Amino acid sequence: MKVELRTNSCVVTRETNDKRYYGTRNAAGESALLYAVKQALNSQGYDFVKKRMWRDGHMVDDMQQYLRERDVRGQRCLAIYNRSFAVEGANDILNREGVVRLTVTDIGTGEATQ
Repeated sequence: MKVELRTNSCVVTRETNDKRYYGTRNAAGESALLYAVKQALNSQGYDFVKKRMWRDGHMVDDMQQYLRERDVRGQRCLAIYNRSFAVEGANDILNREGVVRLTVTDIGTGEATQ
């Protein structure tokens, strides 16, 4: 699996012998995909954690998950999520098309804390 973090998107490309991700109940397929993306990004030097979005106070479905940078005290805090979660899981798109674009947003405060 190739994971490329760009300015406003994270492009995940499935390679020939990569695992496919399945599971609709409790967003299991997307959860496994996001975990694999997190592992790939962290091996590139980032520090992401995978969480349910509502636990951080976002008003979304209670099953939707995302990746965010661990250190939220700095100026930048990137969040990576599937913006079409209510329509289709990112895992289904990746399985069908071989590539999926996840949205990248800076949810940081823009101010450094002391």
